[in-house]
Amino acid sequence: MYAFYADHFVLPLPEGHRFPMGKYSRLRDRLRLELPQVQMQGATAATDGELALAHAPSYIEAVSQGTLPAQMQREIGFPWSPAMVERSRRSVGATVAAARIALSQGIAGNLAGGTHHAASDKGGGFCVFNDAAVTARLMQAERFRQTKRVMPVAVIDLDVHQGNGTAEIFAQDPSVFTLSLHGEKNFPFRKVASDLDVDLPDGTGDDVYMQALHTALEALGNRFEPELIIYLAGADPHKGDRLGRLQLSDDGMLARDRAVLDWAYQRRIPLVLCMAGGYGRDIETTVQVQVNTWSVAVSYWERWQNRPL
Repeated sequence: MYAFYADHFVLPLPEGHRFPMGKYSRLRDRLRLELPQVQMQGATAATDGELALAHAPSYIEAVSQGTLPAQMQREIGFPWSPAMVERSRRSVGATVAAARIALSQGIAGNLAGGTHHAASDKGGGFCVFNDAAVTARLMQAERFRQTKRVMPVAVIDLDVHQGNGTAEIFAQDPSVFTLSLHGEKNFPFRKVASDLDVDLPDGTGDDVYMQALHTALEALGNRFEPELIIYLAGADPHKGDRLGRLQLSDDGMLARDRAVLDWAYQRRIPLVLCMAGGYGRDIETTVQVQVNTWSVAVSYWERWQNRPL
């Protein structure tokens, strides 16, 4: 199973910054040791043209040149640097590369990605460019050149925060279905309507969450027939997350991942895995949740290889 990464581009964050940048390299190290089925590849950077499939050219230029207004840079949450730009481009490139592999092998993933707060003309919440949106549009364009039809894509966003940027980008696009399960009182405080939003209260545990997820997946299947799924498997619904507040257990997180991967596998829909958020009080807690997600993904990838596309 292929995994694409860009963690060697490290943002020079100030001392005490709350974003856990070290989780990406730790995840790669753990997967190399514990899941030898995962083949690691460095990601290439998304081009301006690829980014422009989901983002305004003026925004892409401002990010690249470091000329964003100070308020817009603060909304992103990272100080500008050439490394921020390069890492953001390569995080998109990782999801793009994973999607191309998934369409032939069933499942592939990005060890980062899931930057769902980035809208067409601005970033936010540690998200600069929206990798899921660029990937969906690029895969549609590549498939259209082959088949002359638009490939329907579903974004299943199970980060604890609502995917407002993804929802904004695809608000008028019936070819992409956006589904978000998230904490109703959590960031972003101004949400943008997805095709299907499921707002969950603080303290939601495993049973209520899984019931909501199964209901949402059933609704997705009744309303839309995707040919590619981009799955944002945020670690932040976990009880050990300092920003999450939904209180899912280790078993609950595993059940969540199995539900999504099984739903896709039973319908023969290729799936791209992205890590999205994770802010454990102990960074190793976040990394363990992500390792568990990859373990589930590998088990389904192995099924795909025994039952090829």
